Amino acid sequence: MVCCINPSCPKPQNPDGMKFCQSCGVKIIPLLRSHYRIIKPLGRGGFGKTYVGEDIDKMNEPCVVKQFAPNVQGSWAVNKAVQLFHQEAQQLQDLGSHPQIPTLYAYFEEEGYMYLVQQFIDGDDLLKVLVKEGVWGDREIRKLLLSLLPVLQFIHSRKIIHRDVKPDNIIRGSKGELVLIDFGVSKQLSGTIMTTTMGTTIGSQGYAALEQMEGGEAYPASDLFSLGVTCFHLLSQKHPYSLWIKYGYSWLGNWRQHLPNPVSDDLGRVLDKLLVEDVEQRYQSVDEVLHDLQPPPSPPPQPSVTLASPPPQPSVTL
Repeated sequence: MVCCINPSCPKPQNPDGMKFCQSCGVKIIPLLRSHYRIIKPLGRGGFGKTYVGEDIDKMNEPCVVKQFAPNVQGSWAVNKAVQLFHQEAQQLQDLGSHPQIPTLYAYFEEEGYMYLVQQFIDGDDLLKVLVKEGVWGDREIRKLLLSLLPVLQFIHSRKIIHRDVKPDNIIRGSKGELVLIDFGVSKQLSGTIMTTTMGTTIGSQGYAALEQMEGGEAYPASDLFSLGVTCFHLLSQKHPYSLWIKYGYSWLGNWRQHLPNPVSDDLGRVLDKLLVEDVEQRYQSVDEVLHDLQPPPSPPPQPSVTLASPPPQPSVTL
């Protein structure tokens, strides 16, 4: 099969050898940049389509190809979309190689569209995992936190805020590893605060912190809030967007009542401080969260005390 890369094509899959798409009539491009073959659509977002591809120069190694075709109106919105797409490529380039972040392979323009090619992660995002496996427990949430917090620590140390941490953007790989994807709305931190142009809201409703939604600002603490909401979603199987629509941010104060199973006291305390509406009262850094996740130190062993046996009493014969 060959794939049509017209972003508006309703049925892009075509038999091998076709030069024009059977569905939309657009000319089929067999290879992008002479060595990326598009295999099938993977998804669609606000800024275009994503495809599974393969690099014929690397033994047909799988890759992800993002095509920029924004579904927005107006010159300002289009320019903003262009900026964010370019920004994703730049952020992936700046982050370099990390085992839990997709590697950038290429960024180019061809046939009137921009393309970003990155590492393919074989696995399911956590939203699909949740549907398949059901609610998570303490053990799984601790494992998630201990796996993803160092990734956030890595990007925050490079002055980058992800701004869209959620189950859809975390992939569990075939070996169980967790990978953070979609840096399309990430932003370089300037000083201690990041503000989008004209206070633009960036992030996903229900997961994004108050400061992102109302002021267009984001801090490391904003990513930590989104990670906390992600944990809640996995523990409850309730989409936070529905709670946000109904209650605003007030549901954060009684998040436990939405869980089918209670969490341990120590994990609950960590989630309490992640799920704080006021950014100043929230965890400010990954280090703080990791510190509170550590089990309390075991008490030192007490020296054993051996009681001496009483001396034998002399026998008396009458």
